[in-house]
Amino acid sequence: MVSFIMISLPAFSFGRVEKSAVAIYEKINPAIVTVDSQVPDGLSCGTGCIIDKSGVILTSAHVVDIGKTVVVTMNNGQNYEAKVLKHLGDNKDIALLKIDAPMDLKTVKLGNSEKVKVGEKVLAIGNPFGFSGTLTQGIVSRIDYAKNRIQTDAAINPGSSGGPLLNTRGEIIGINQAIYNPDNNISNIGIGFATPINLIKEYLKEQEDT
Repeated sequence: MVSFIMISLPAFSFGRVEKSAVAIYEKINPAIVTVDSQVPDGLSCGTGCIIDKSGVILTSAHVVDIGKTVVVTMNNGQNYEAKVLKHLGDNKDIALLKIDAPMDLKTVKLGNSEKVKVGEKVLAIGNPFGFSGTLTQGIVSRIDYAKNRIQTDAAINPGSSGGPLLNTRGEIIGINQAIYNPDNNISNIGIGFATPINLIKEYLKEQEDT
């Protein structure tokens, strides 16, 4: 006769993980914005992170690179016209925007990407296909030191560019930039890339020094 022993896991084993993701989202999402830029053939859509309470926003330059008008939408639906302050870095795919809001804004903290490890849990918040405030989860799949890219399997899709890749402390460890796209957006195959935040912090420091 074979005996089976039923083992029940403590209720908090999974609850803590889930609560952590919920808490991070509720804290960070007010500092994440939708970025829409008018371009000759339509609308370029992306995501941005408010990094200063005065209204300075970090995003991807390719979202606003050739845009004539840039509109930022807050998570409460409020719209602001934004000014492109500067493109940062040699690859020209990081940009700073500025909006004039009548109040201090919620911000997101910049983390330390040098401490990122493969296998570490990460979260991404963005505007994929126009679905603003979308949260996805995954891990750091690989770190490409030669190309300065953090690879993740957290779902990133068109519209997520400029959004944050977050650690479990709610700090930005990277800015989501691109996906591996062998089939022209027919499917998401779980390979996305983010620019490490330490590289961006170097650009921000150069901006302050000029």
